[in-house]
Amino acid sequence: MVPQDAFVAARSSDWSELDALLLRGDDLQKLGGRDISRIAALYRAVCKDLMRCRGARYSADLSAYLDGLAGRAHNVLYSARAARGGGRGLGLVRLVARDFPRTFRRRARFFALSAALFVIPWIVGQAGAMASNDFALKVMPASALEQMAEAYAQGFADGRATGADAGMAGFYVYNNVGIAFRCFATGVLFGAGSVFFLVYNGLVIGTSLGHVIRSGSGGNMLAFICGHAPFELTAIVISGAAGLQMGYALVATGGRTRLGSLRSQAREIAHLVLGAALMLLIAAVVEGFWSPSAVAAPVKWAASGLFTLLVALYFALAGRDPARAEGA
Repeated sequence: MVPQDAFVAARSSDWSELDALLLRGDDLQKLGGRDISRIAALYRAVCKDLMRCRGARYSADLSAYLDGLAGRAHNVLYSARAARGGGRGLGLVRLVARDFPRTFRRRARFFALSAALFVIPWIVGQAGAMASNDFALKVMPASALEQMAEAYAQGFADGRATGADAGMAGFYVYNNVGIAFRCFATGVLFGAGSVFFLVYNGLVIGTSLGHVIRSGSGGNMLAFICGHAPFELTAIVISGAAGLQMGYALVATGGRTRLGSLRSQAREIAHLVLGAALMLLIAAVVEGFWSPSAVAAPVKWAASGLFTLLVALYFALAGRDPARAEGA
């Protein structure tokens, strides 16, 4: 068996050439015929290299790098569209229908890690606040806890004041995007910032919920958040996953410069961040108009179940190519 170092030395020039060609354009419309032919040849070669890498059981980092490179080349080669007007609109449709869910599935391990960093502190915070008021006070100021309890004490049987929904929806966009942005952007600190903000936000949200439950208004709060939670919480975790992927690219460079390694992951990271931003927009609309409405709690919970199912089906099925396994 060829040693990994020798294998990398023999094949890295082709990998670098393919990466450089892919960075020149988002689709085949921006490339010439010679470049298209060269990408196709290099793509086939990288697929063979990936199979050799897996068969020889080389390092997981090398396998992940080749997998990502082959996936990017596949997206360029097999996503070509006839040139037409409205490129930005088509780009958005392509992001939602294909790029976002495909990238999510390819990078599911980052999502799983992000979810654990967010959900486990949430559980700890909620359990601790439900068991002890002193625990909640160690996490959040007393004034913030009192404000949360008062906000959900009466519930939403009468809905929200007329004309307030649109303004609150705008506030939710600002607030939710801010949380998600911090979870993502601080990933540039080799992933440490994303880890911190995922843990911090999970702990604070869990503590807030636990304190409200302890105060006796938990049902009101849960009925309020259940509608937008499938979109908002998933988007926050995806933003954290994008930050973790960015941090990982800066640590596991595969022999590249850190900037080169980050550039090789930039397209996938952008897919995740933009997709999460769209989910946060949906969440803000739901949170601004549906969540505070006077609709009965059982109906809100039924809607939440439907939203959760739709989100799960979207990430599991959207953008799949039945004729070819993804990421190969």
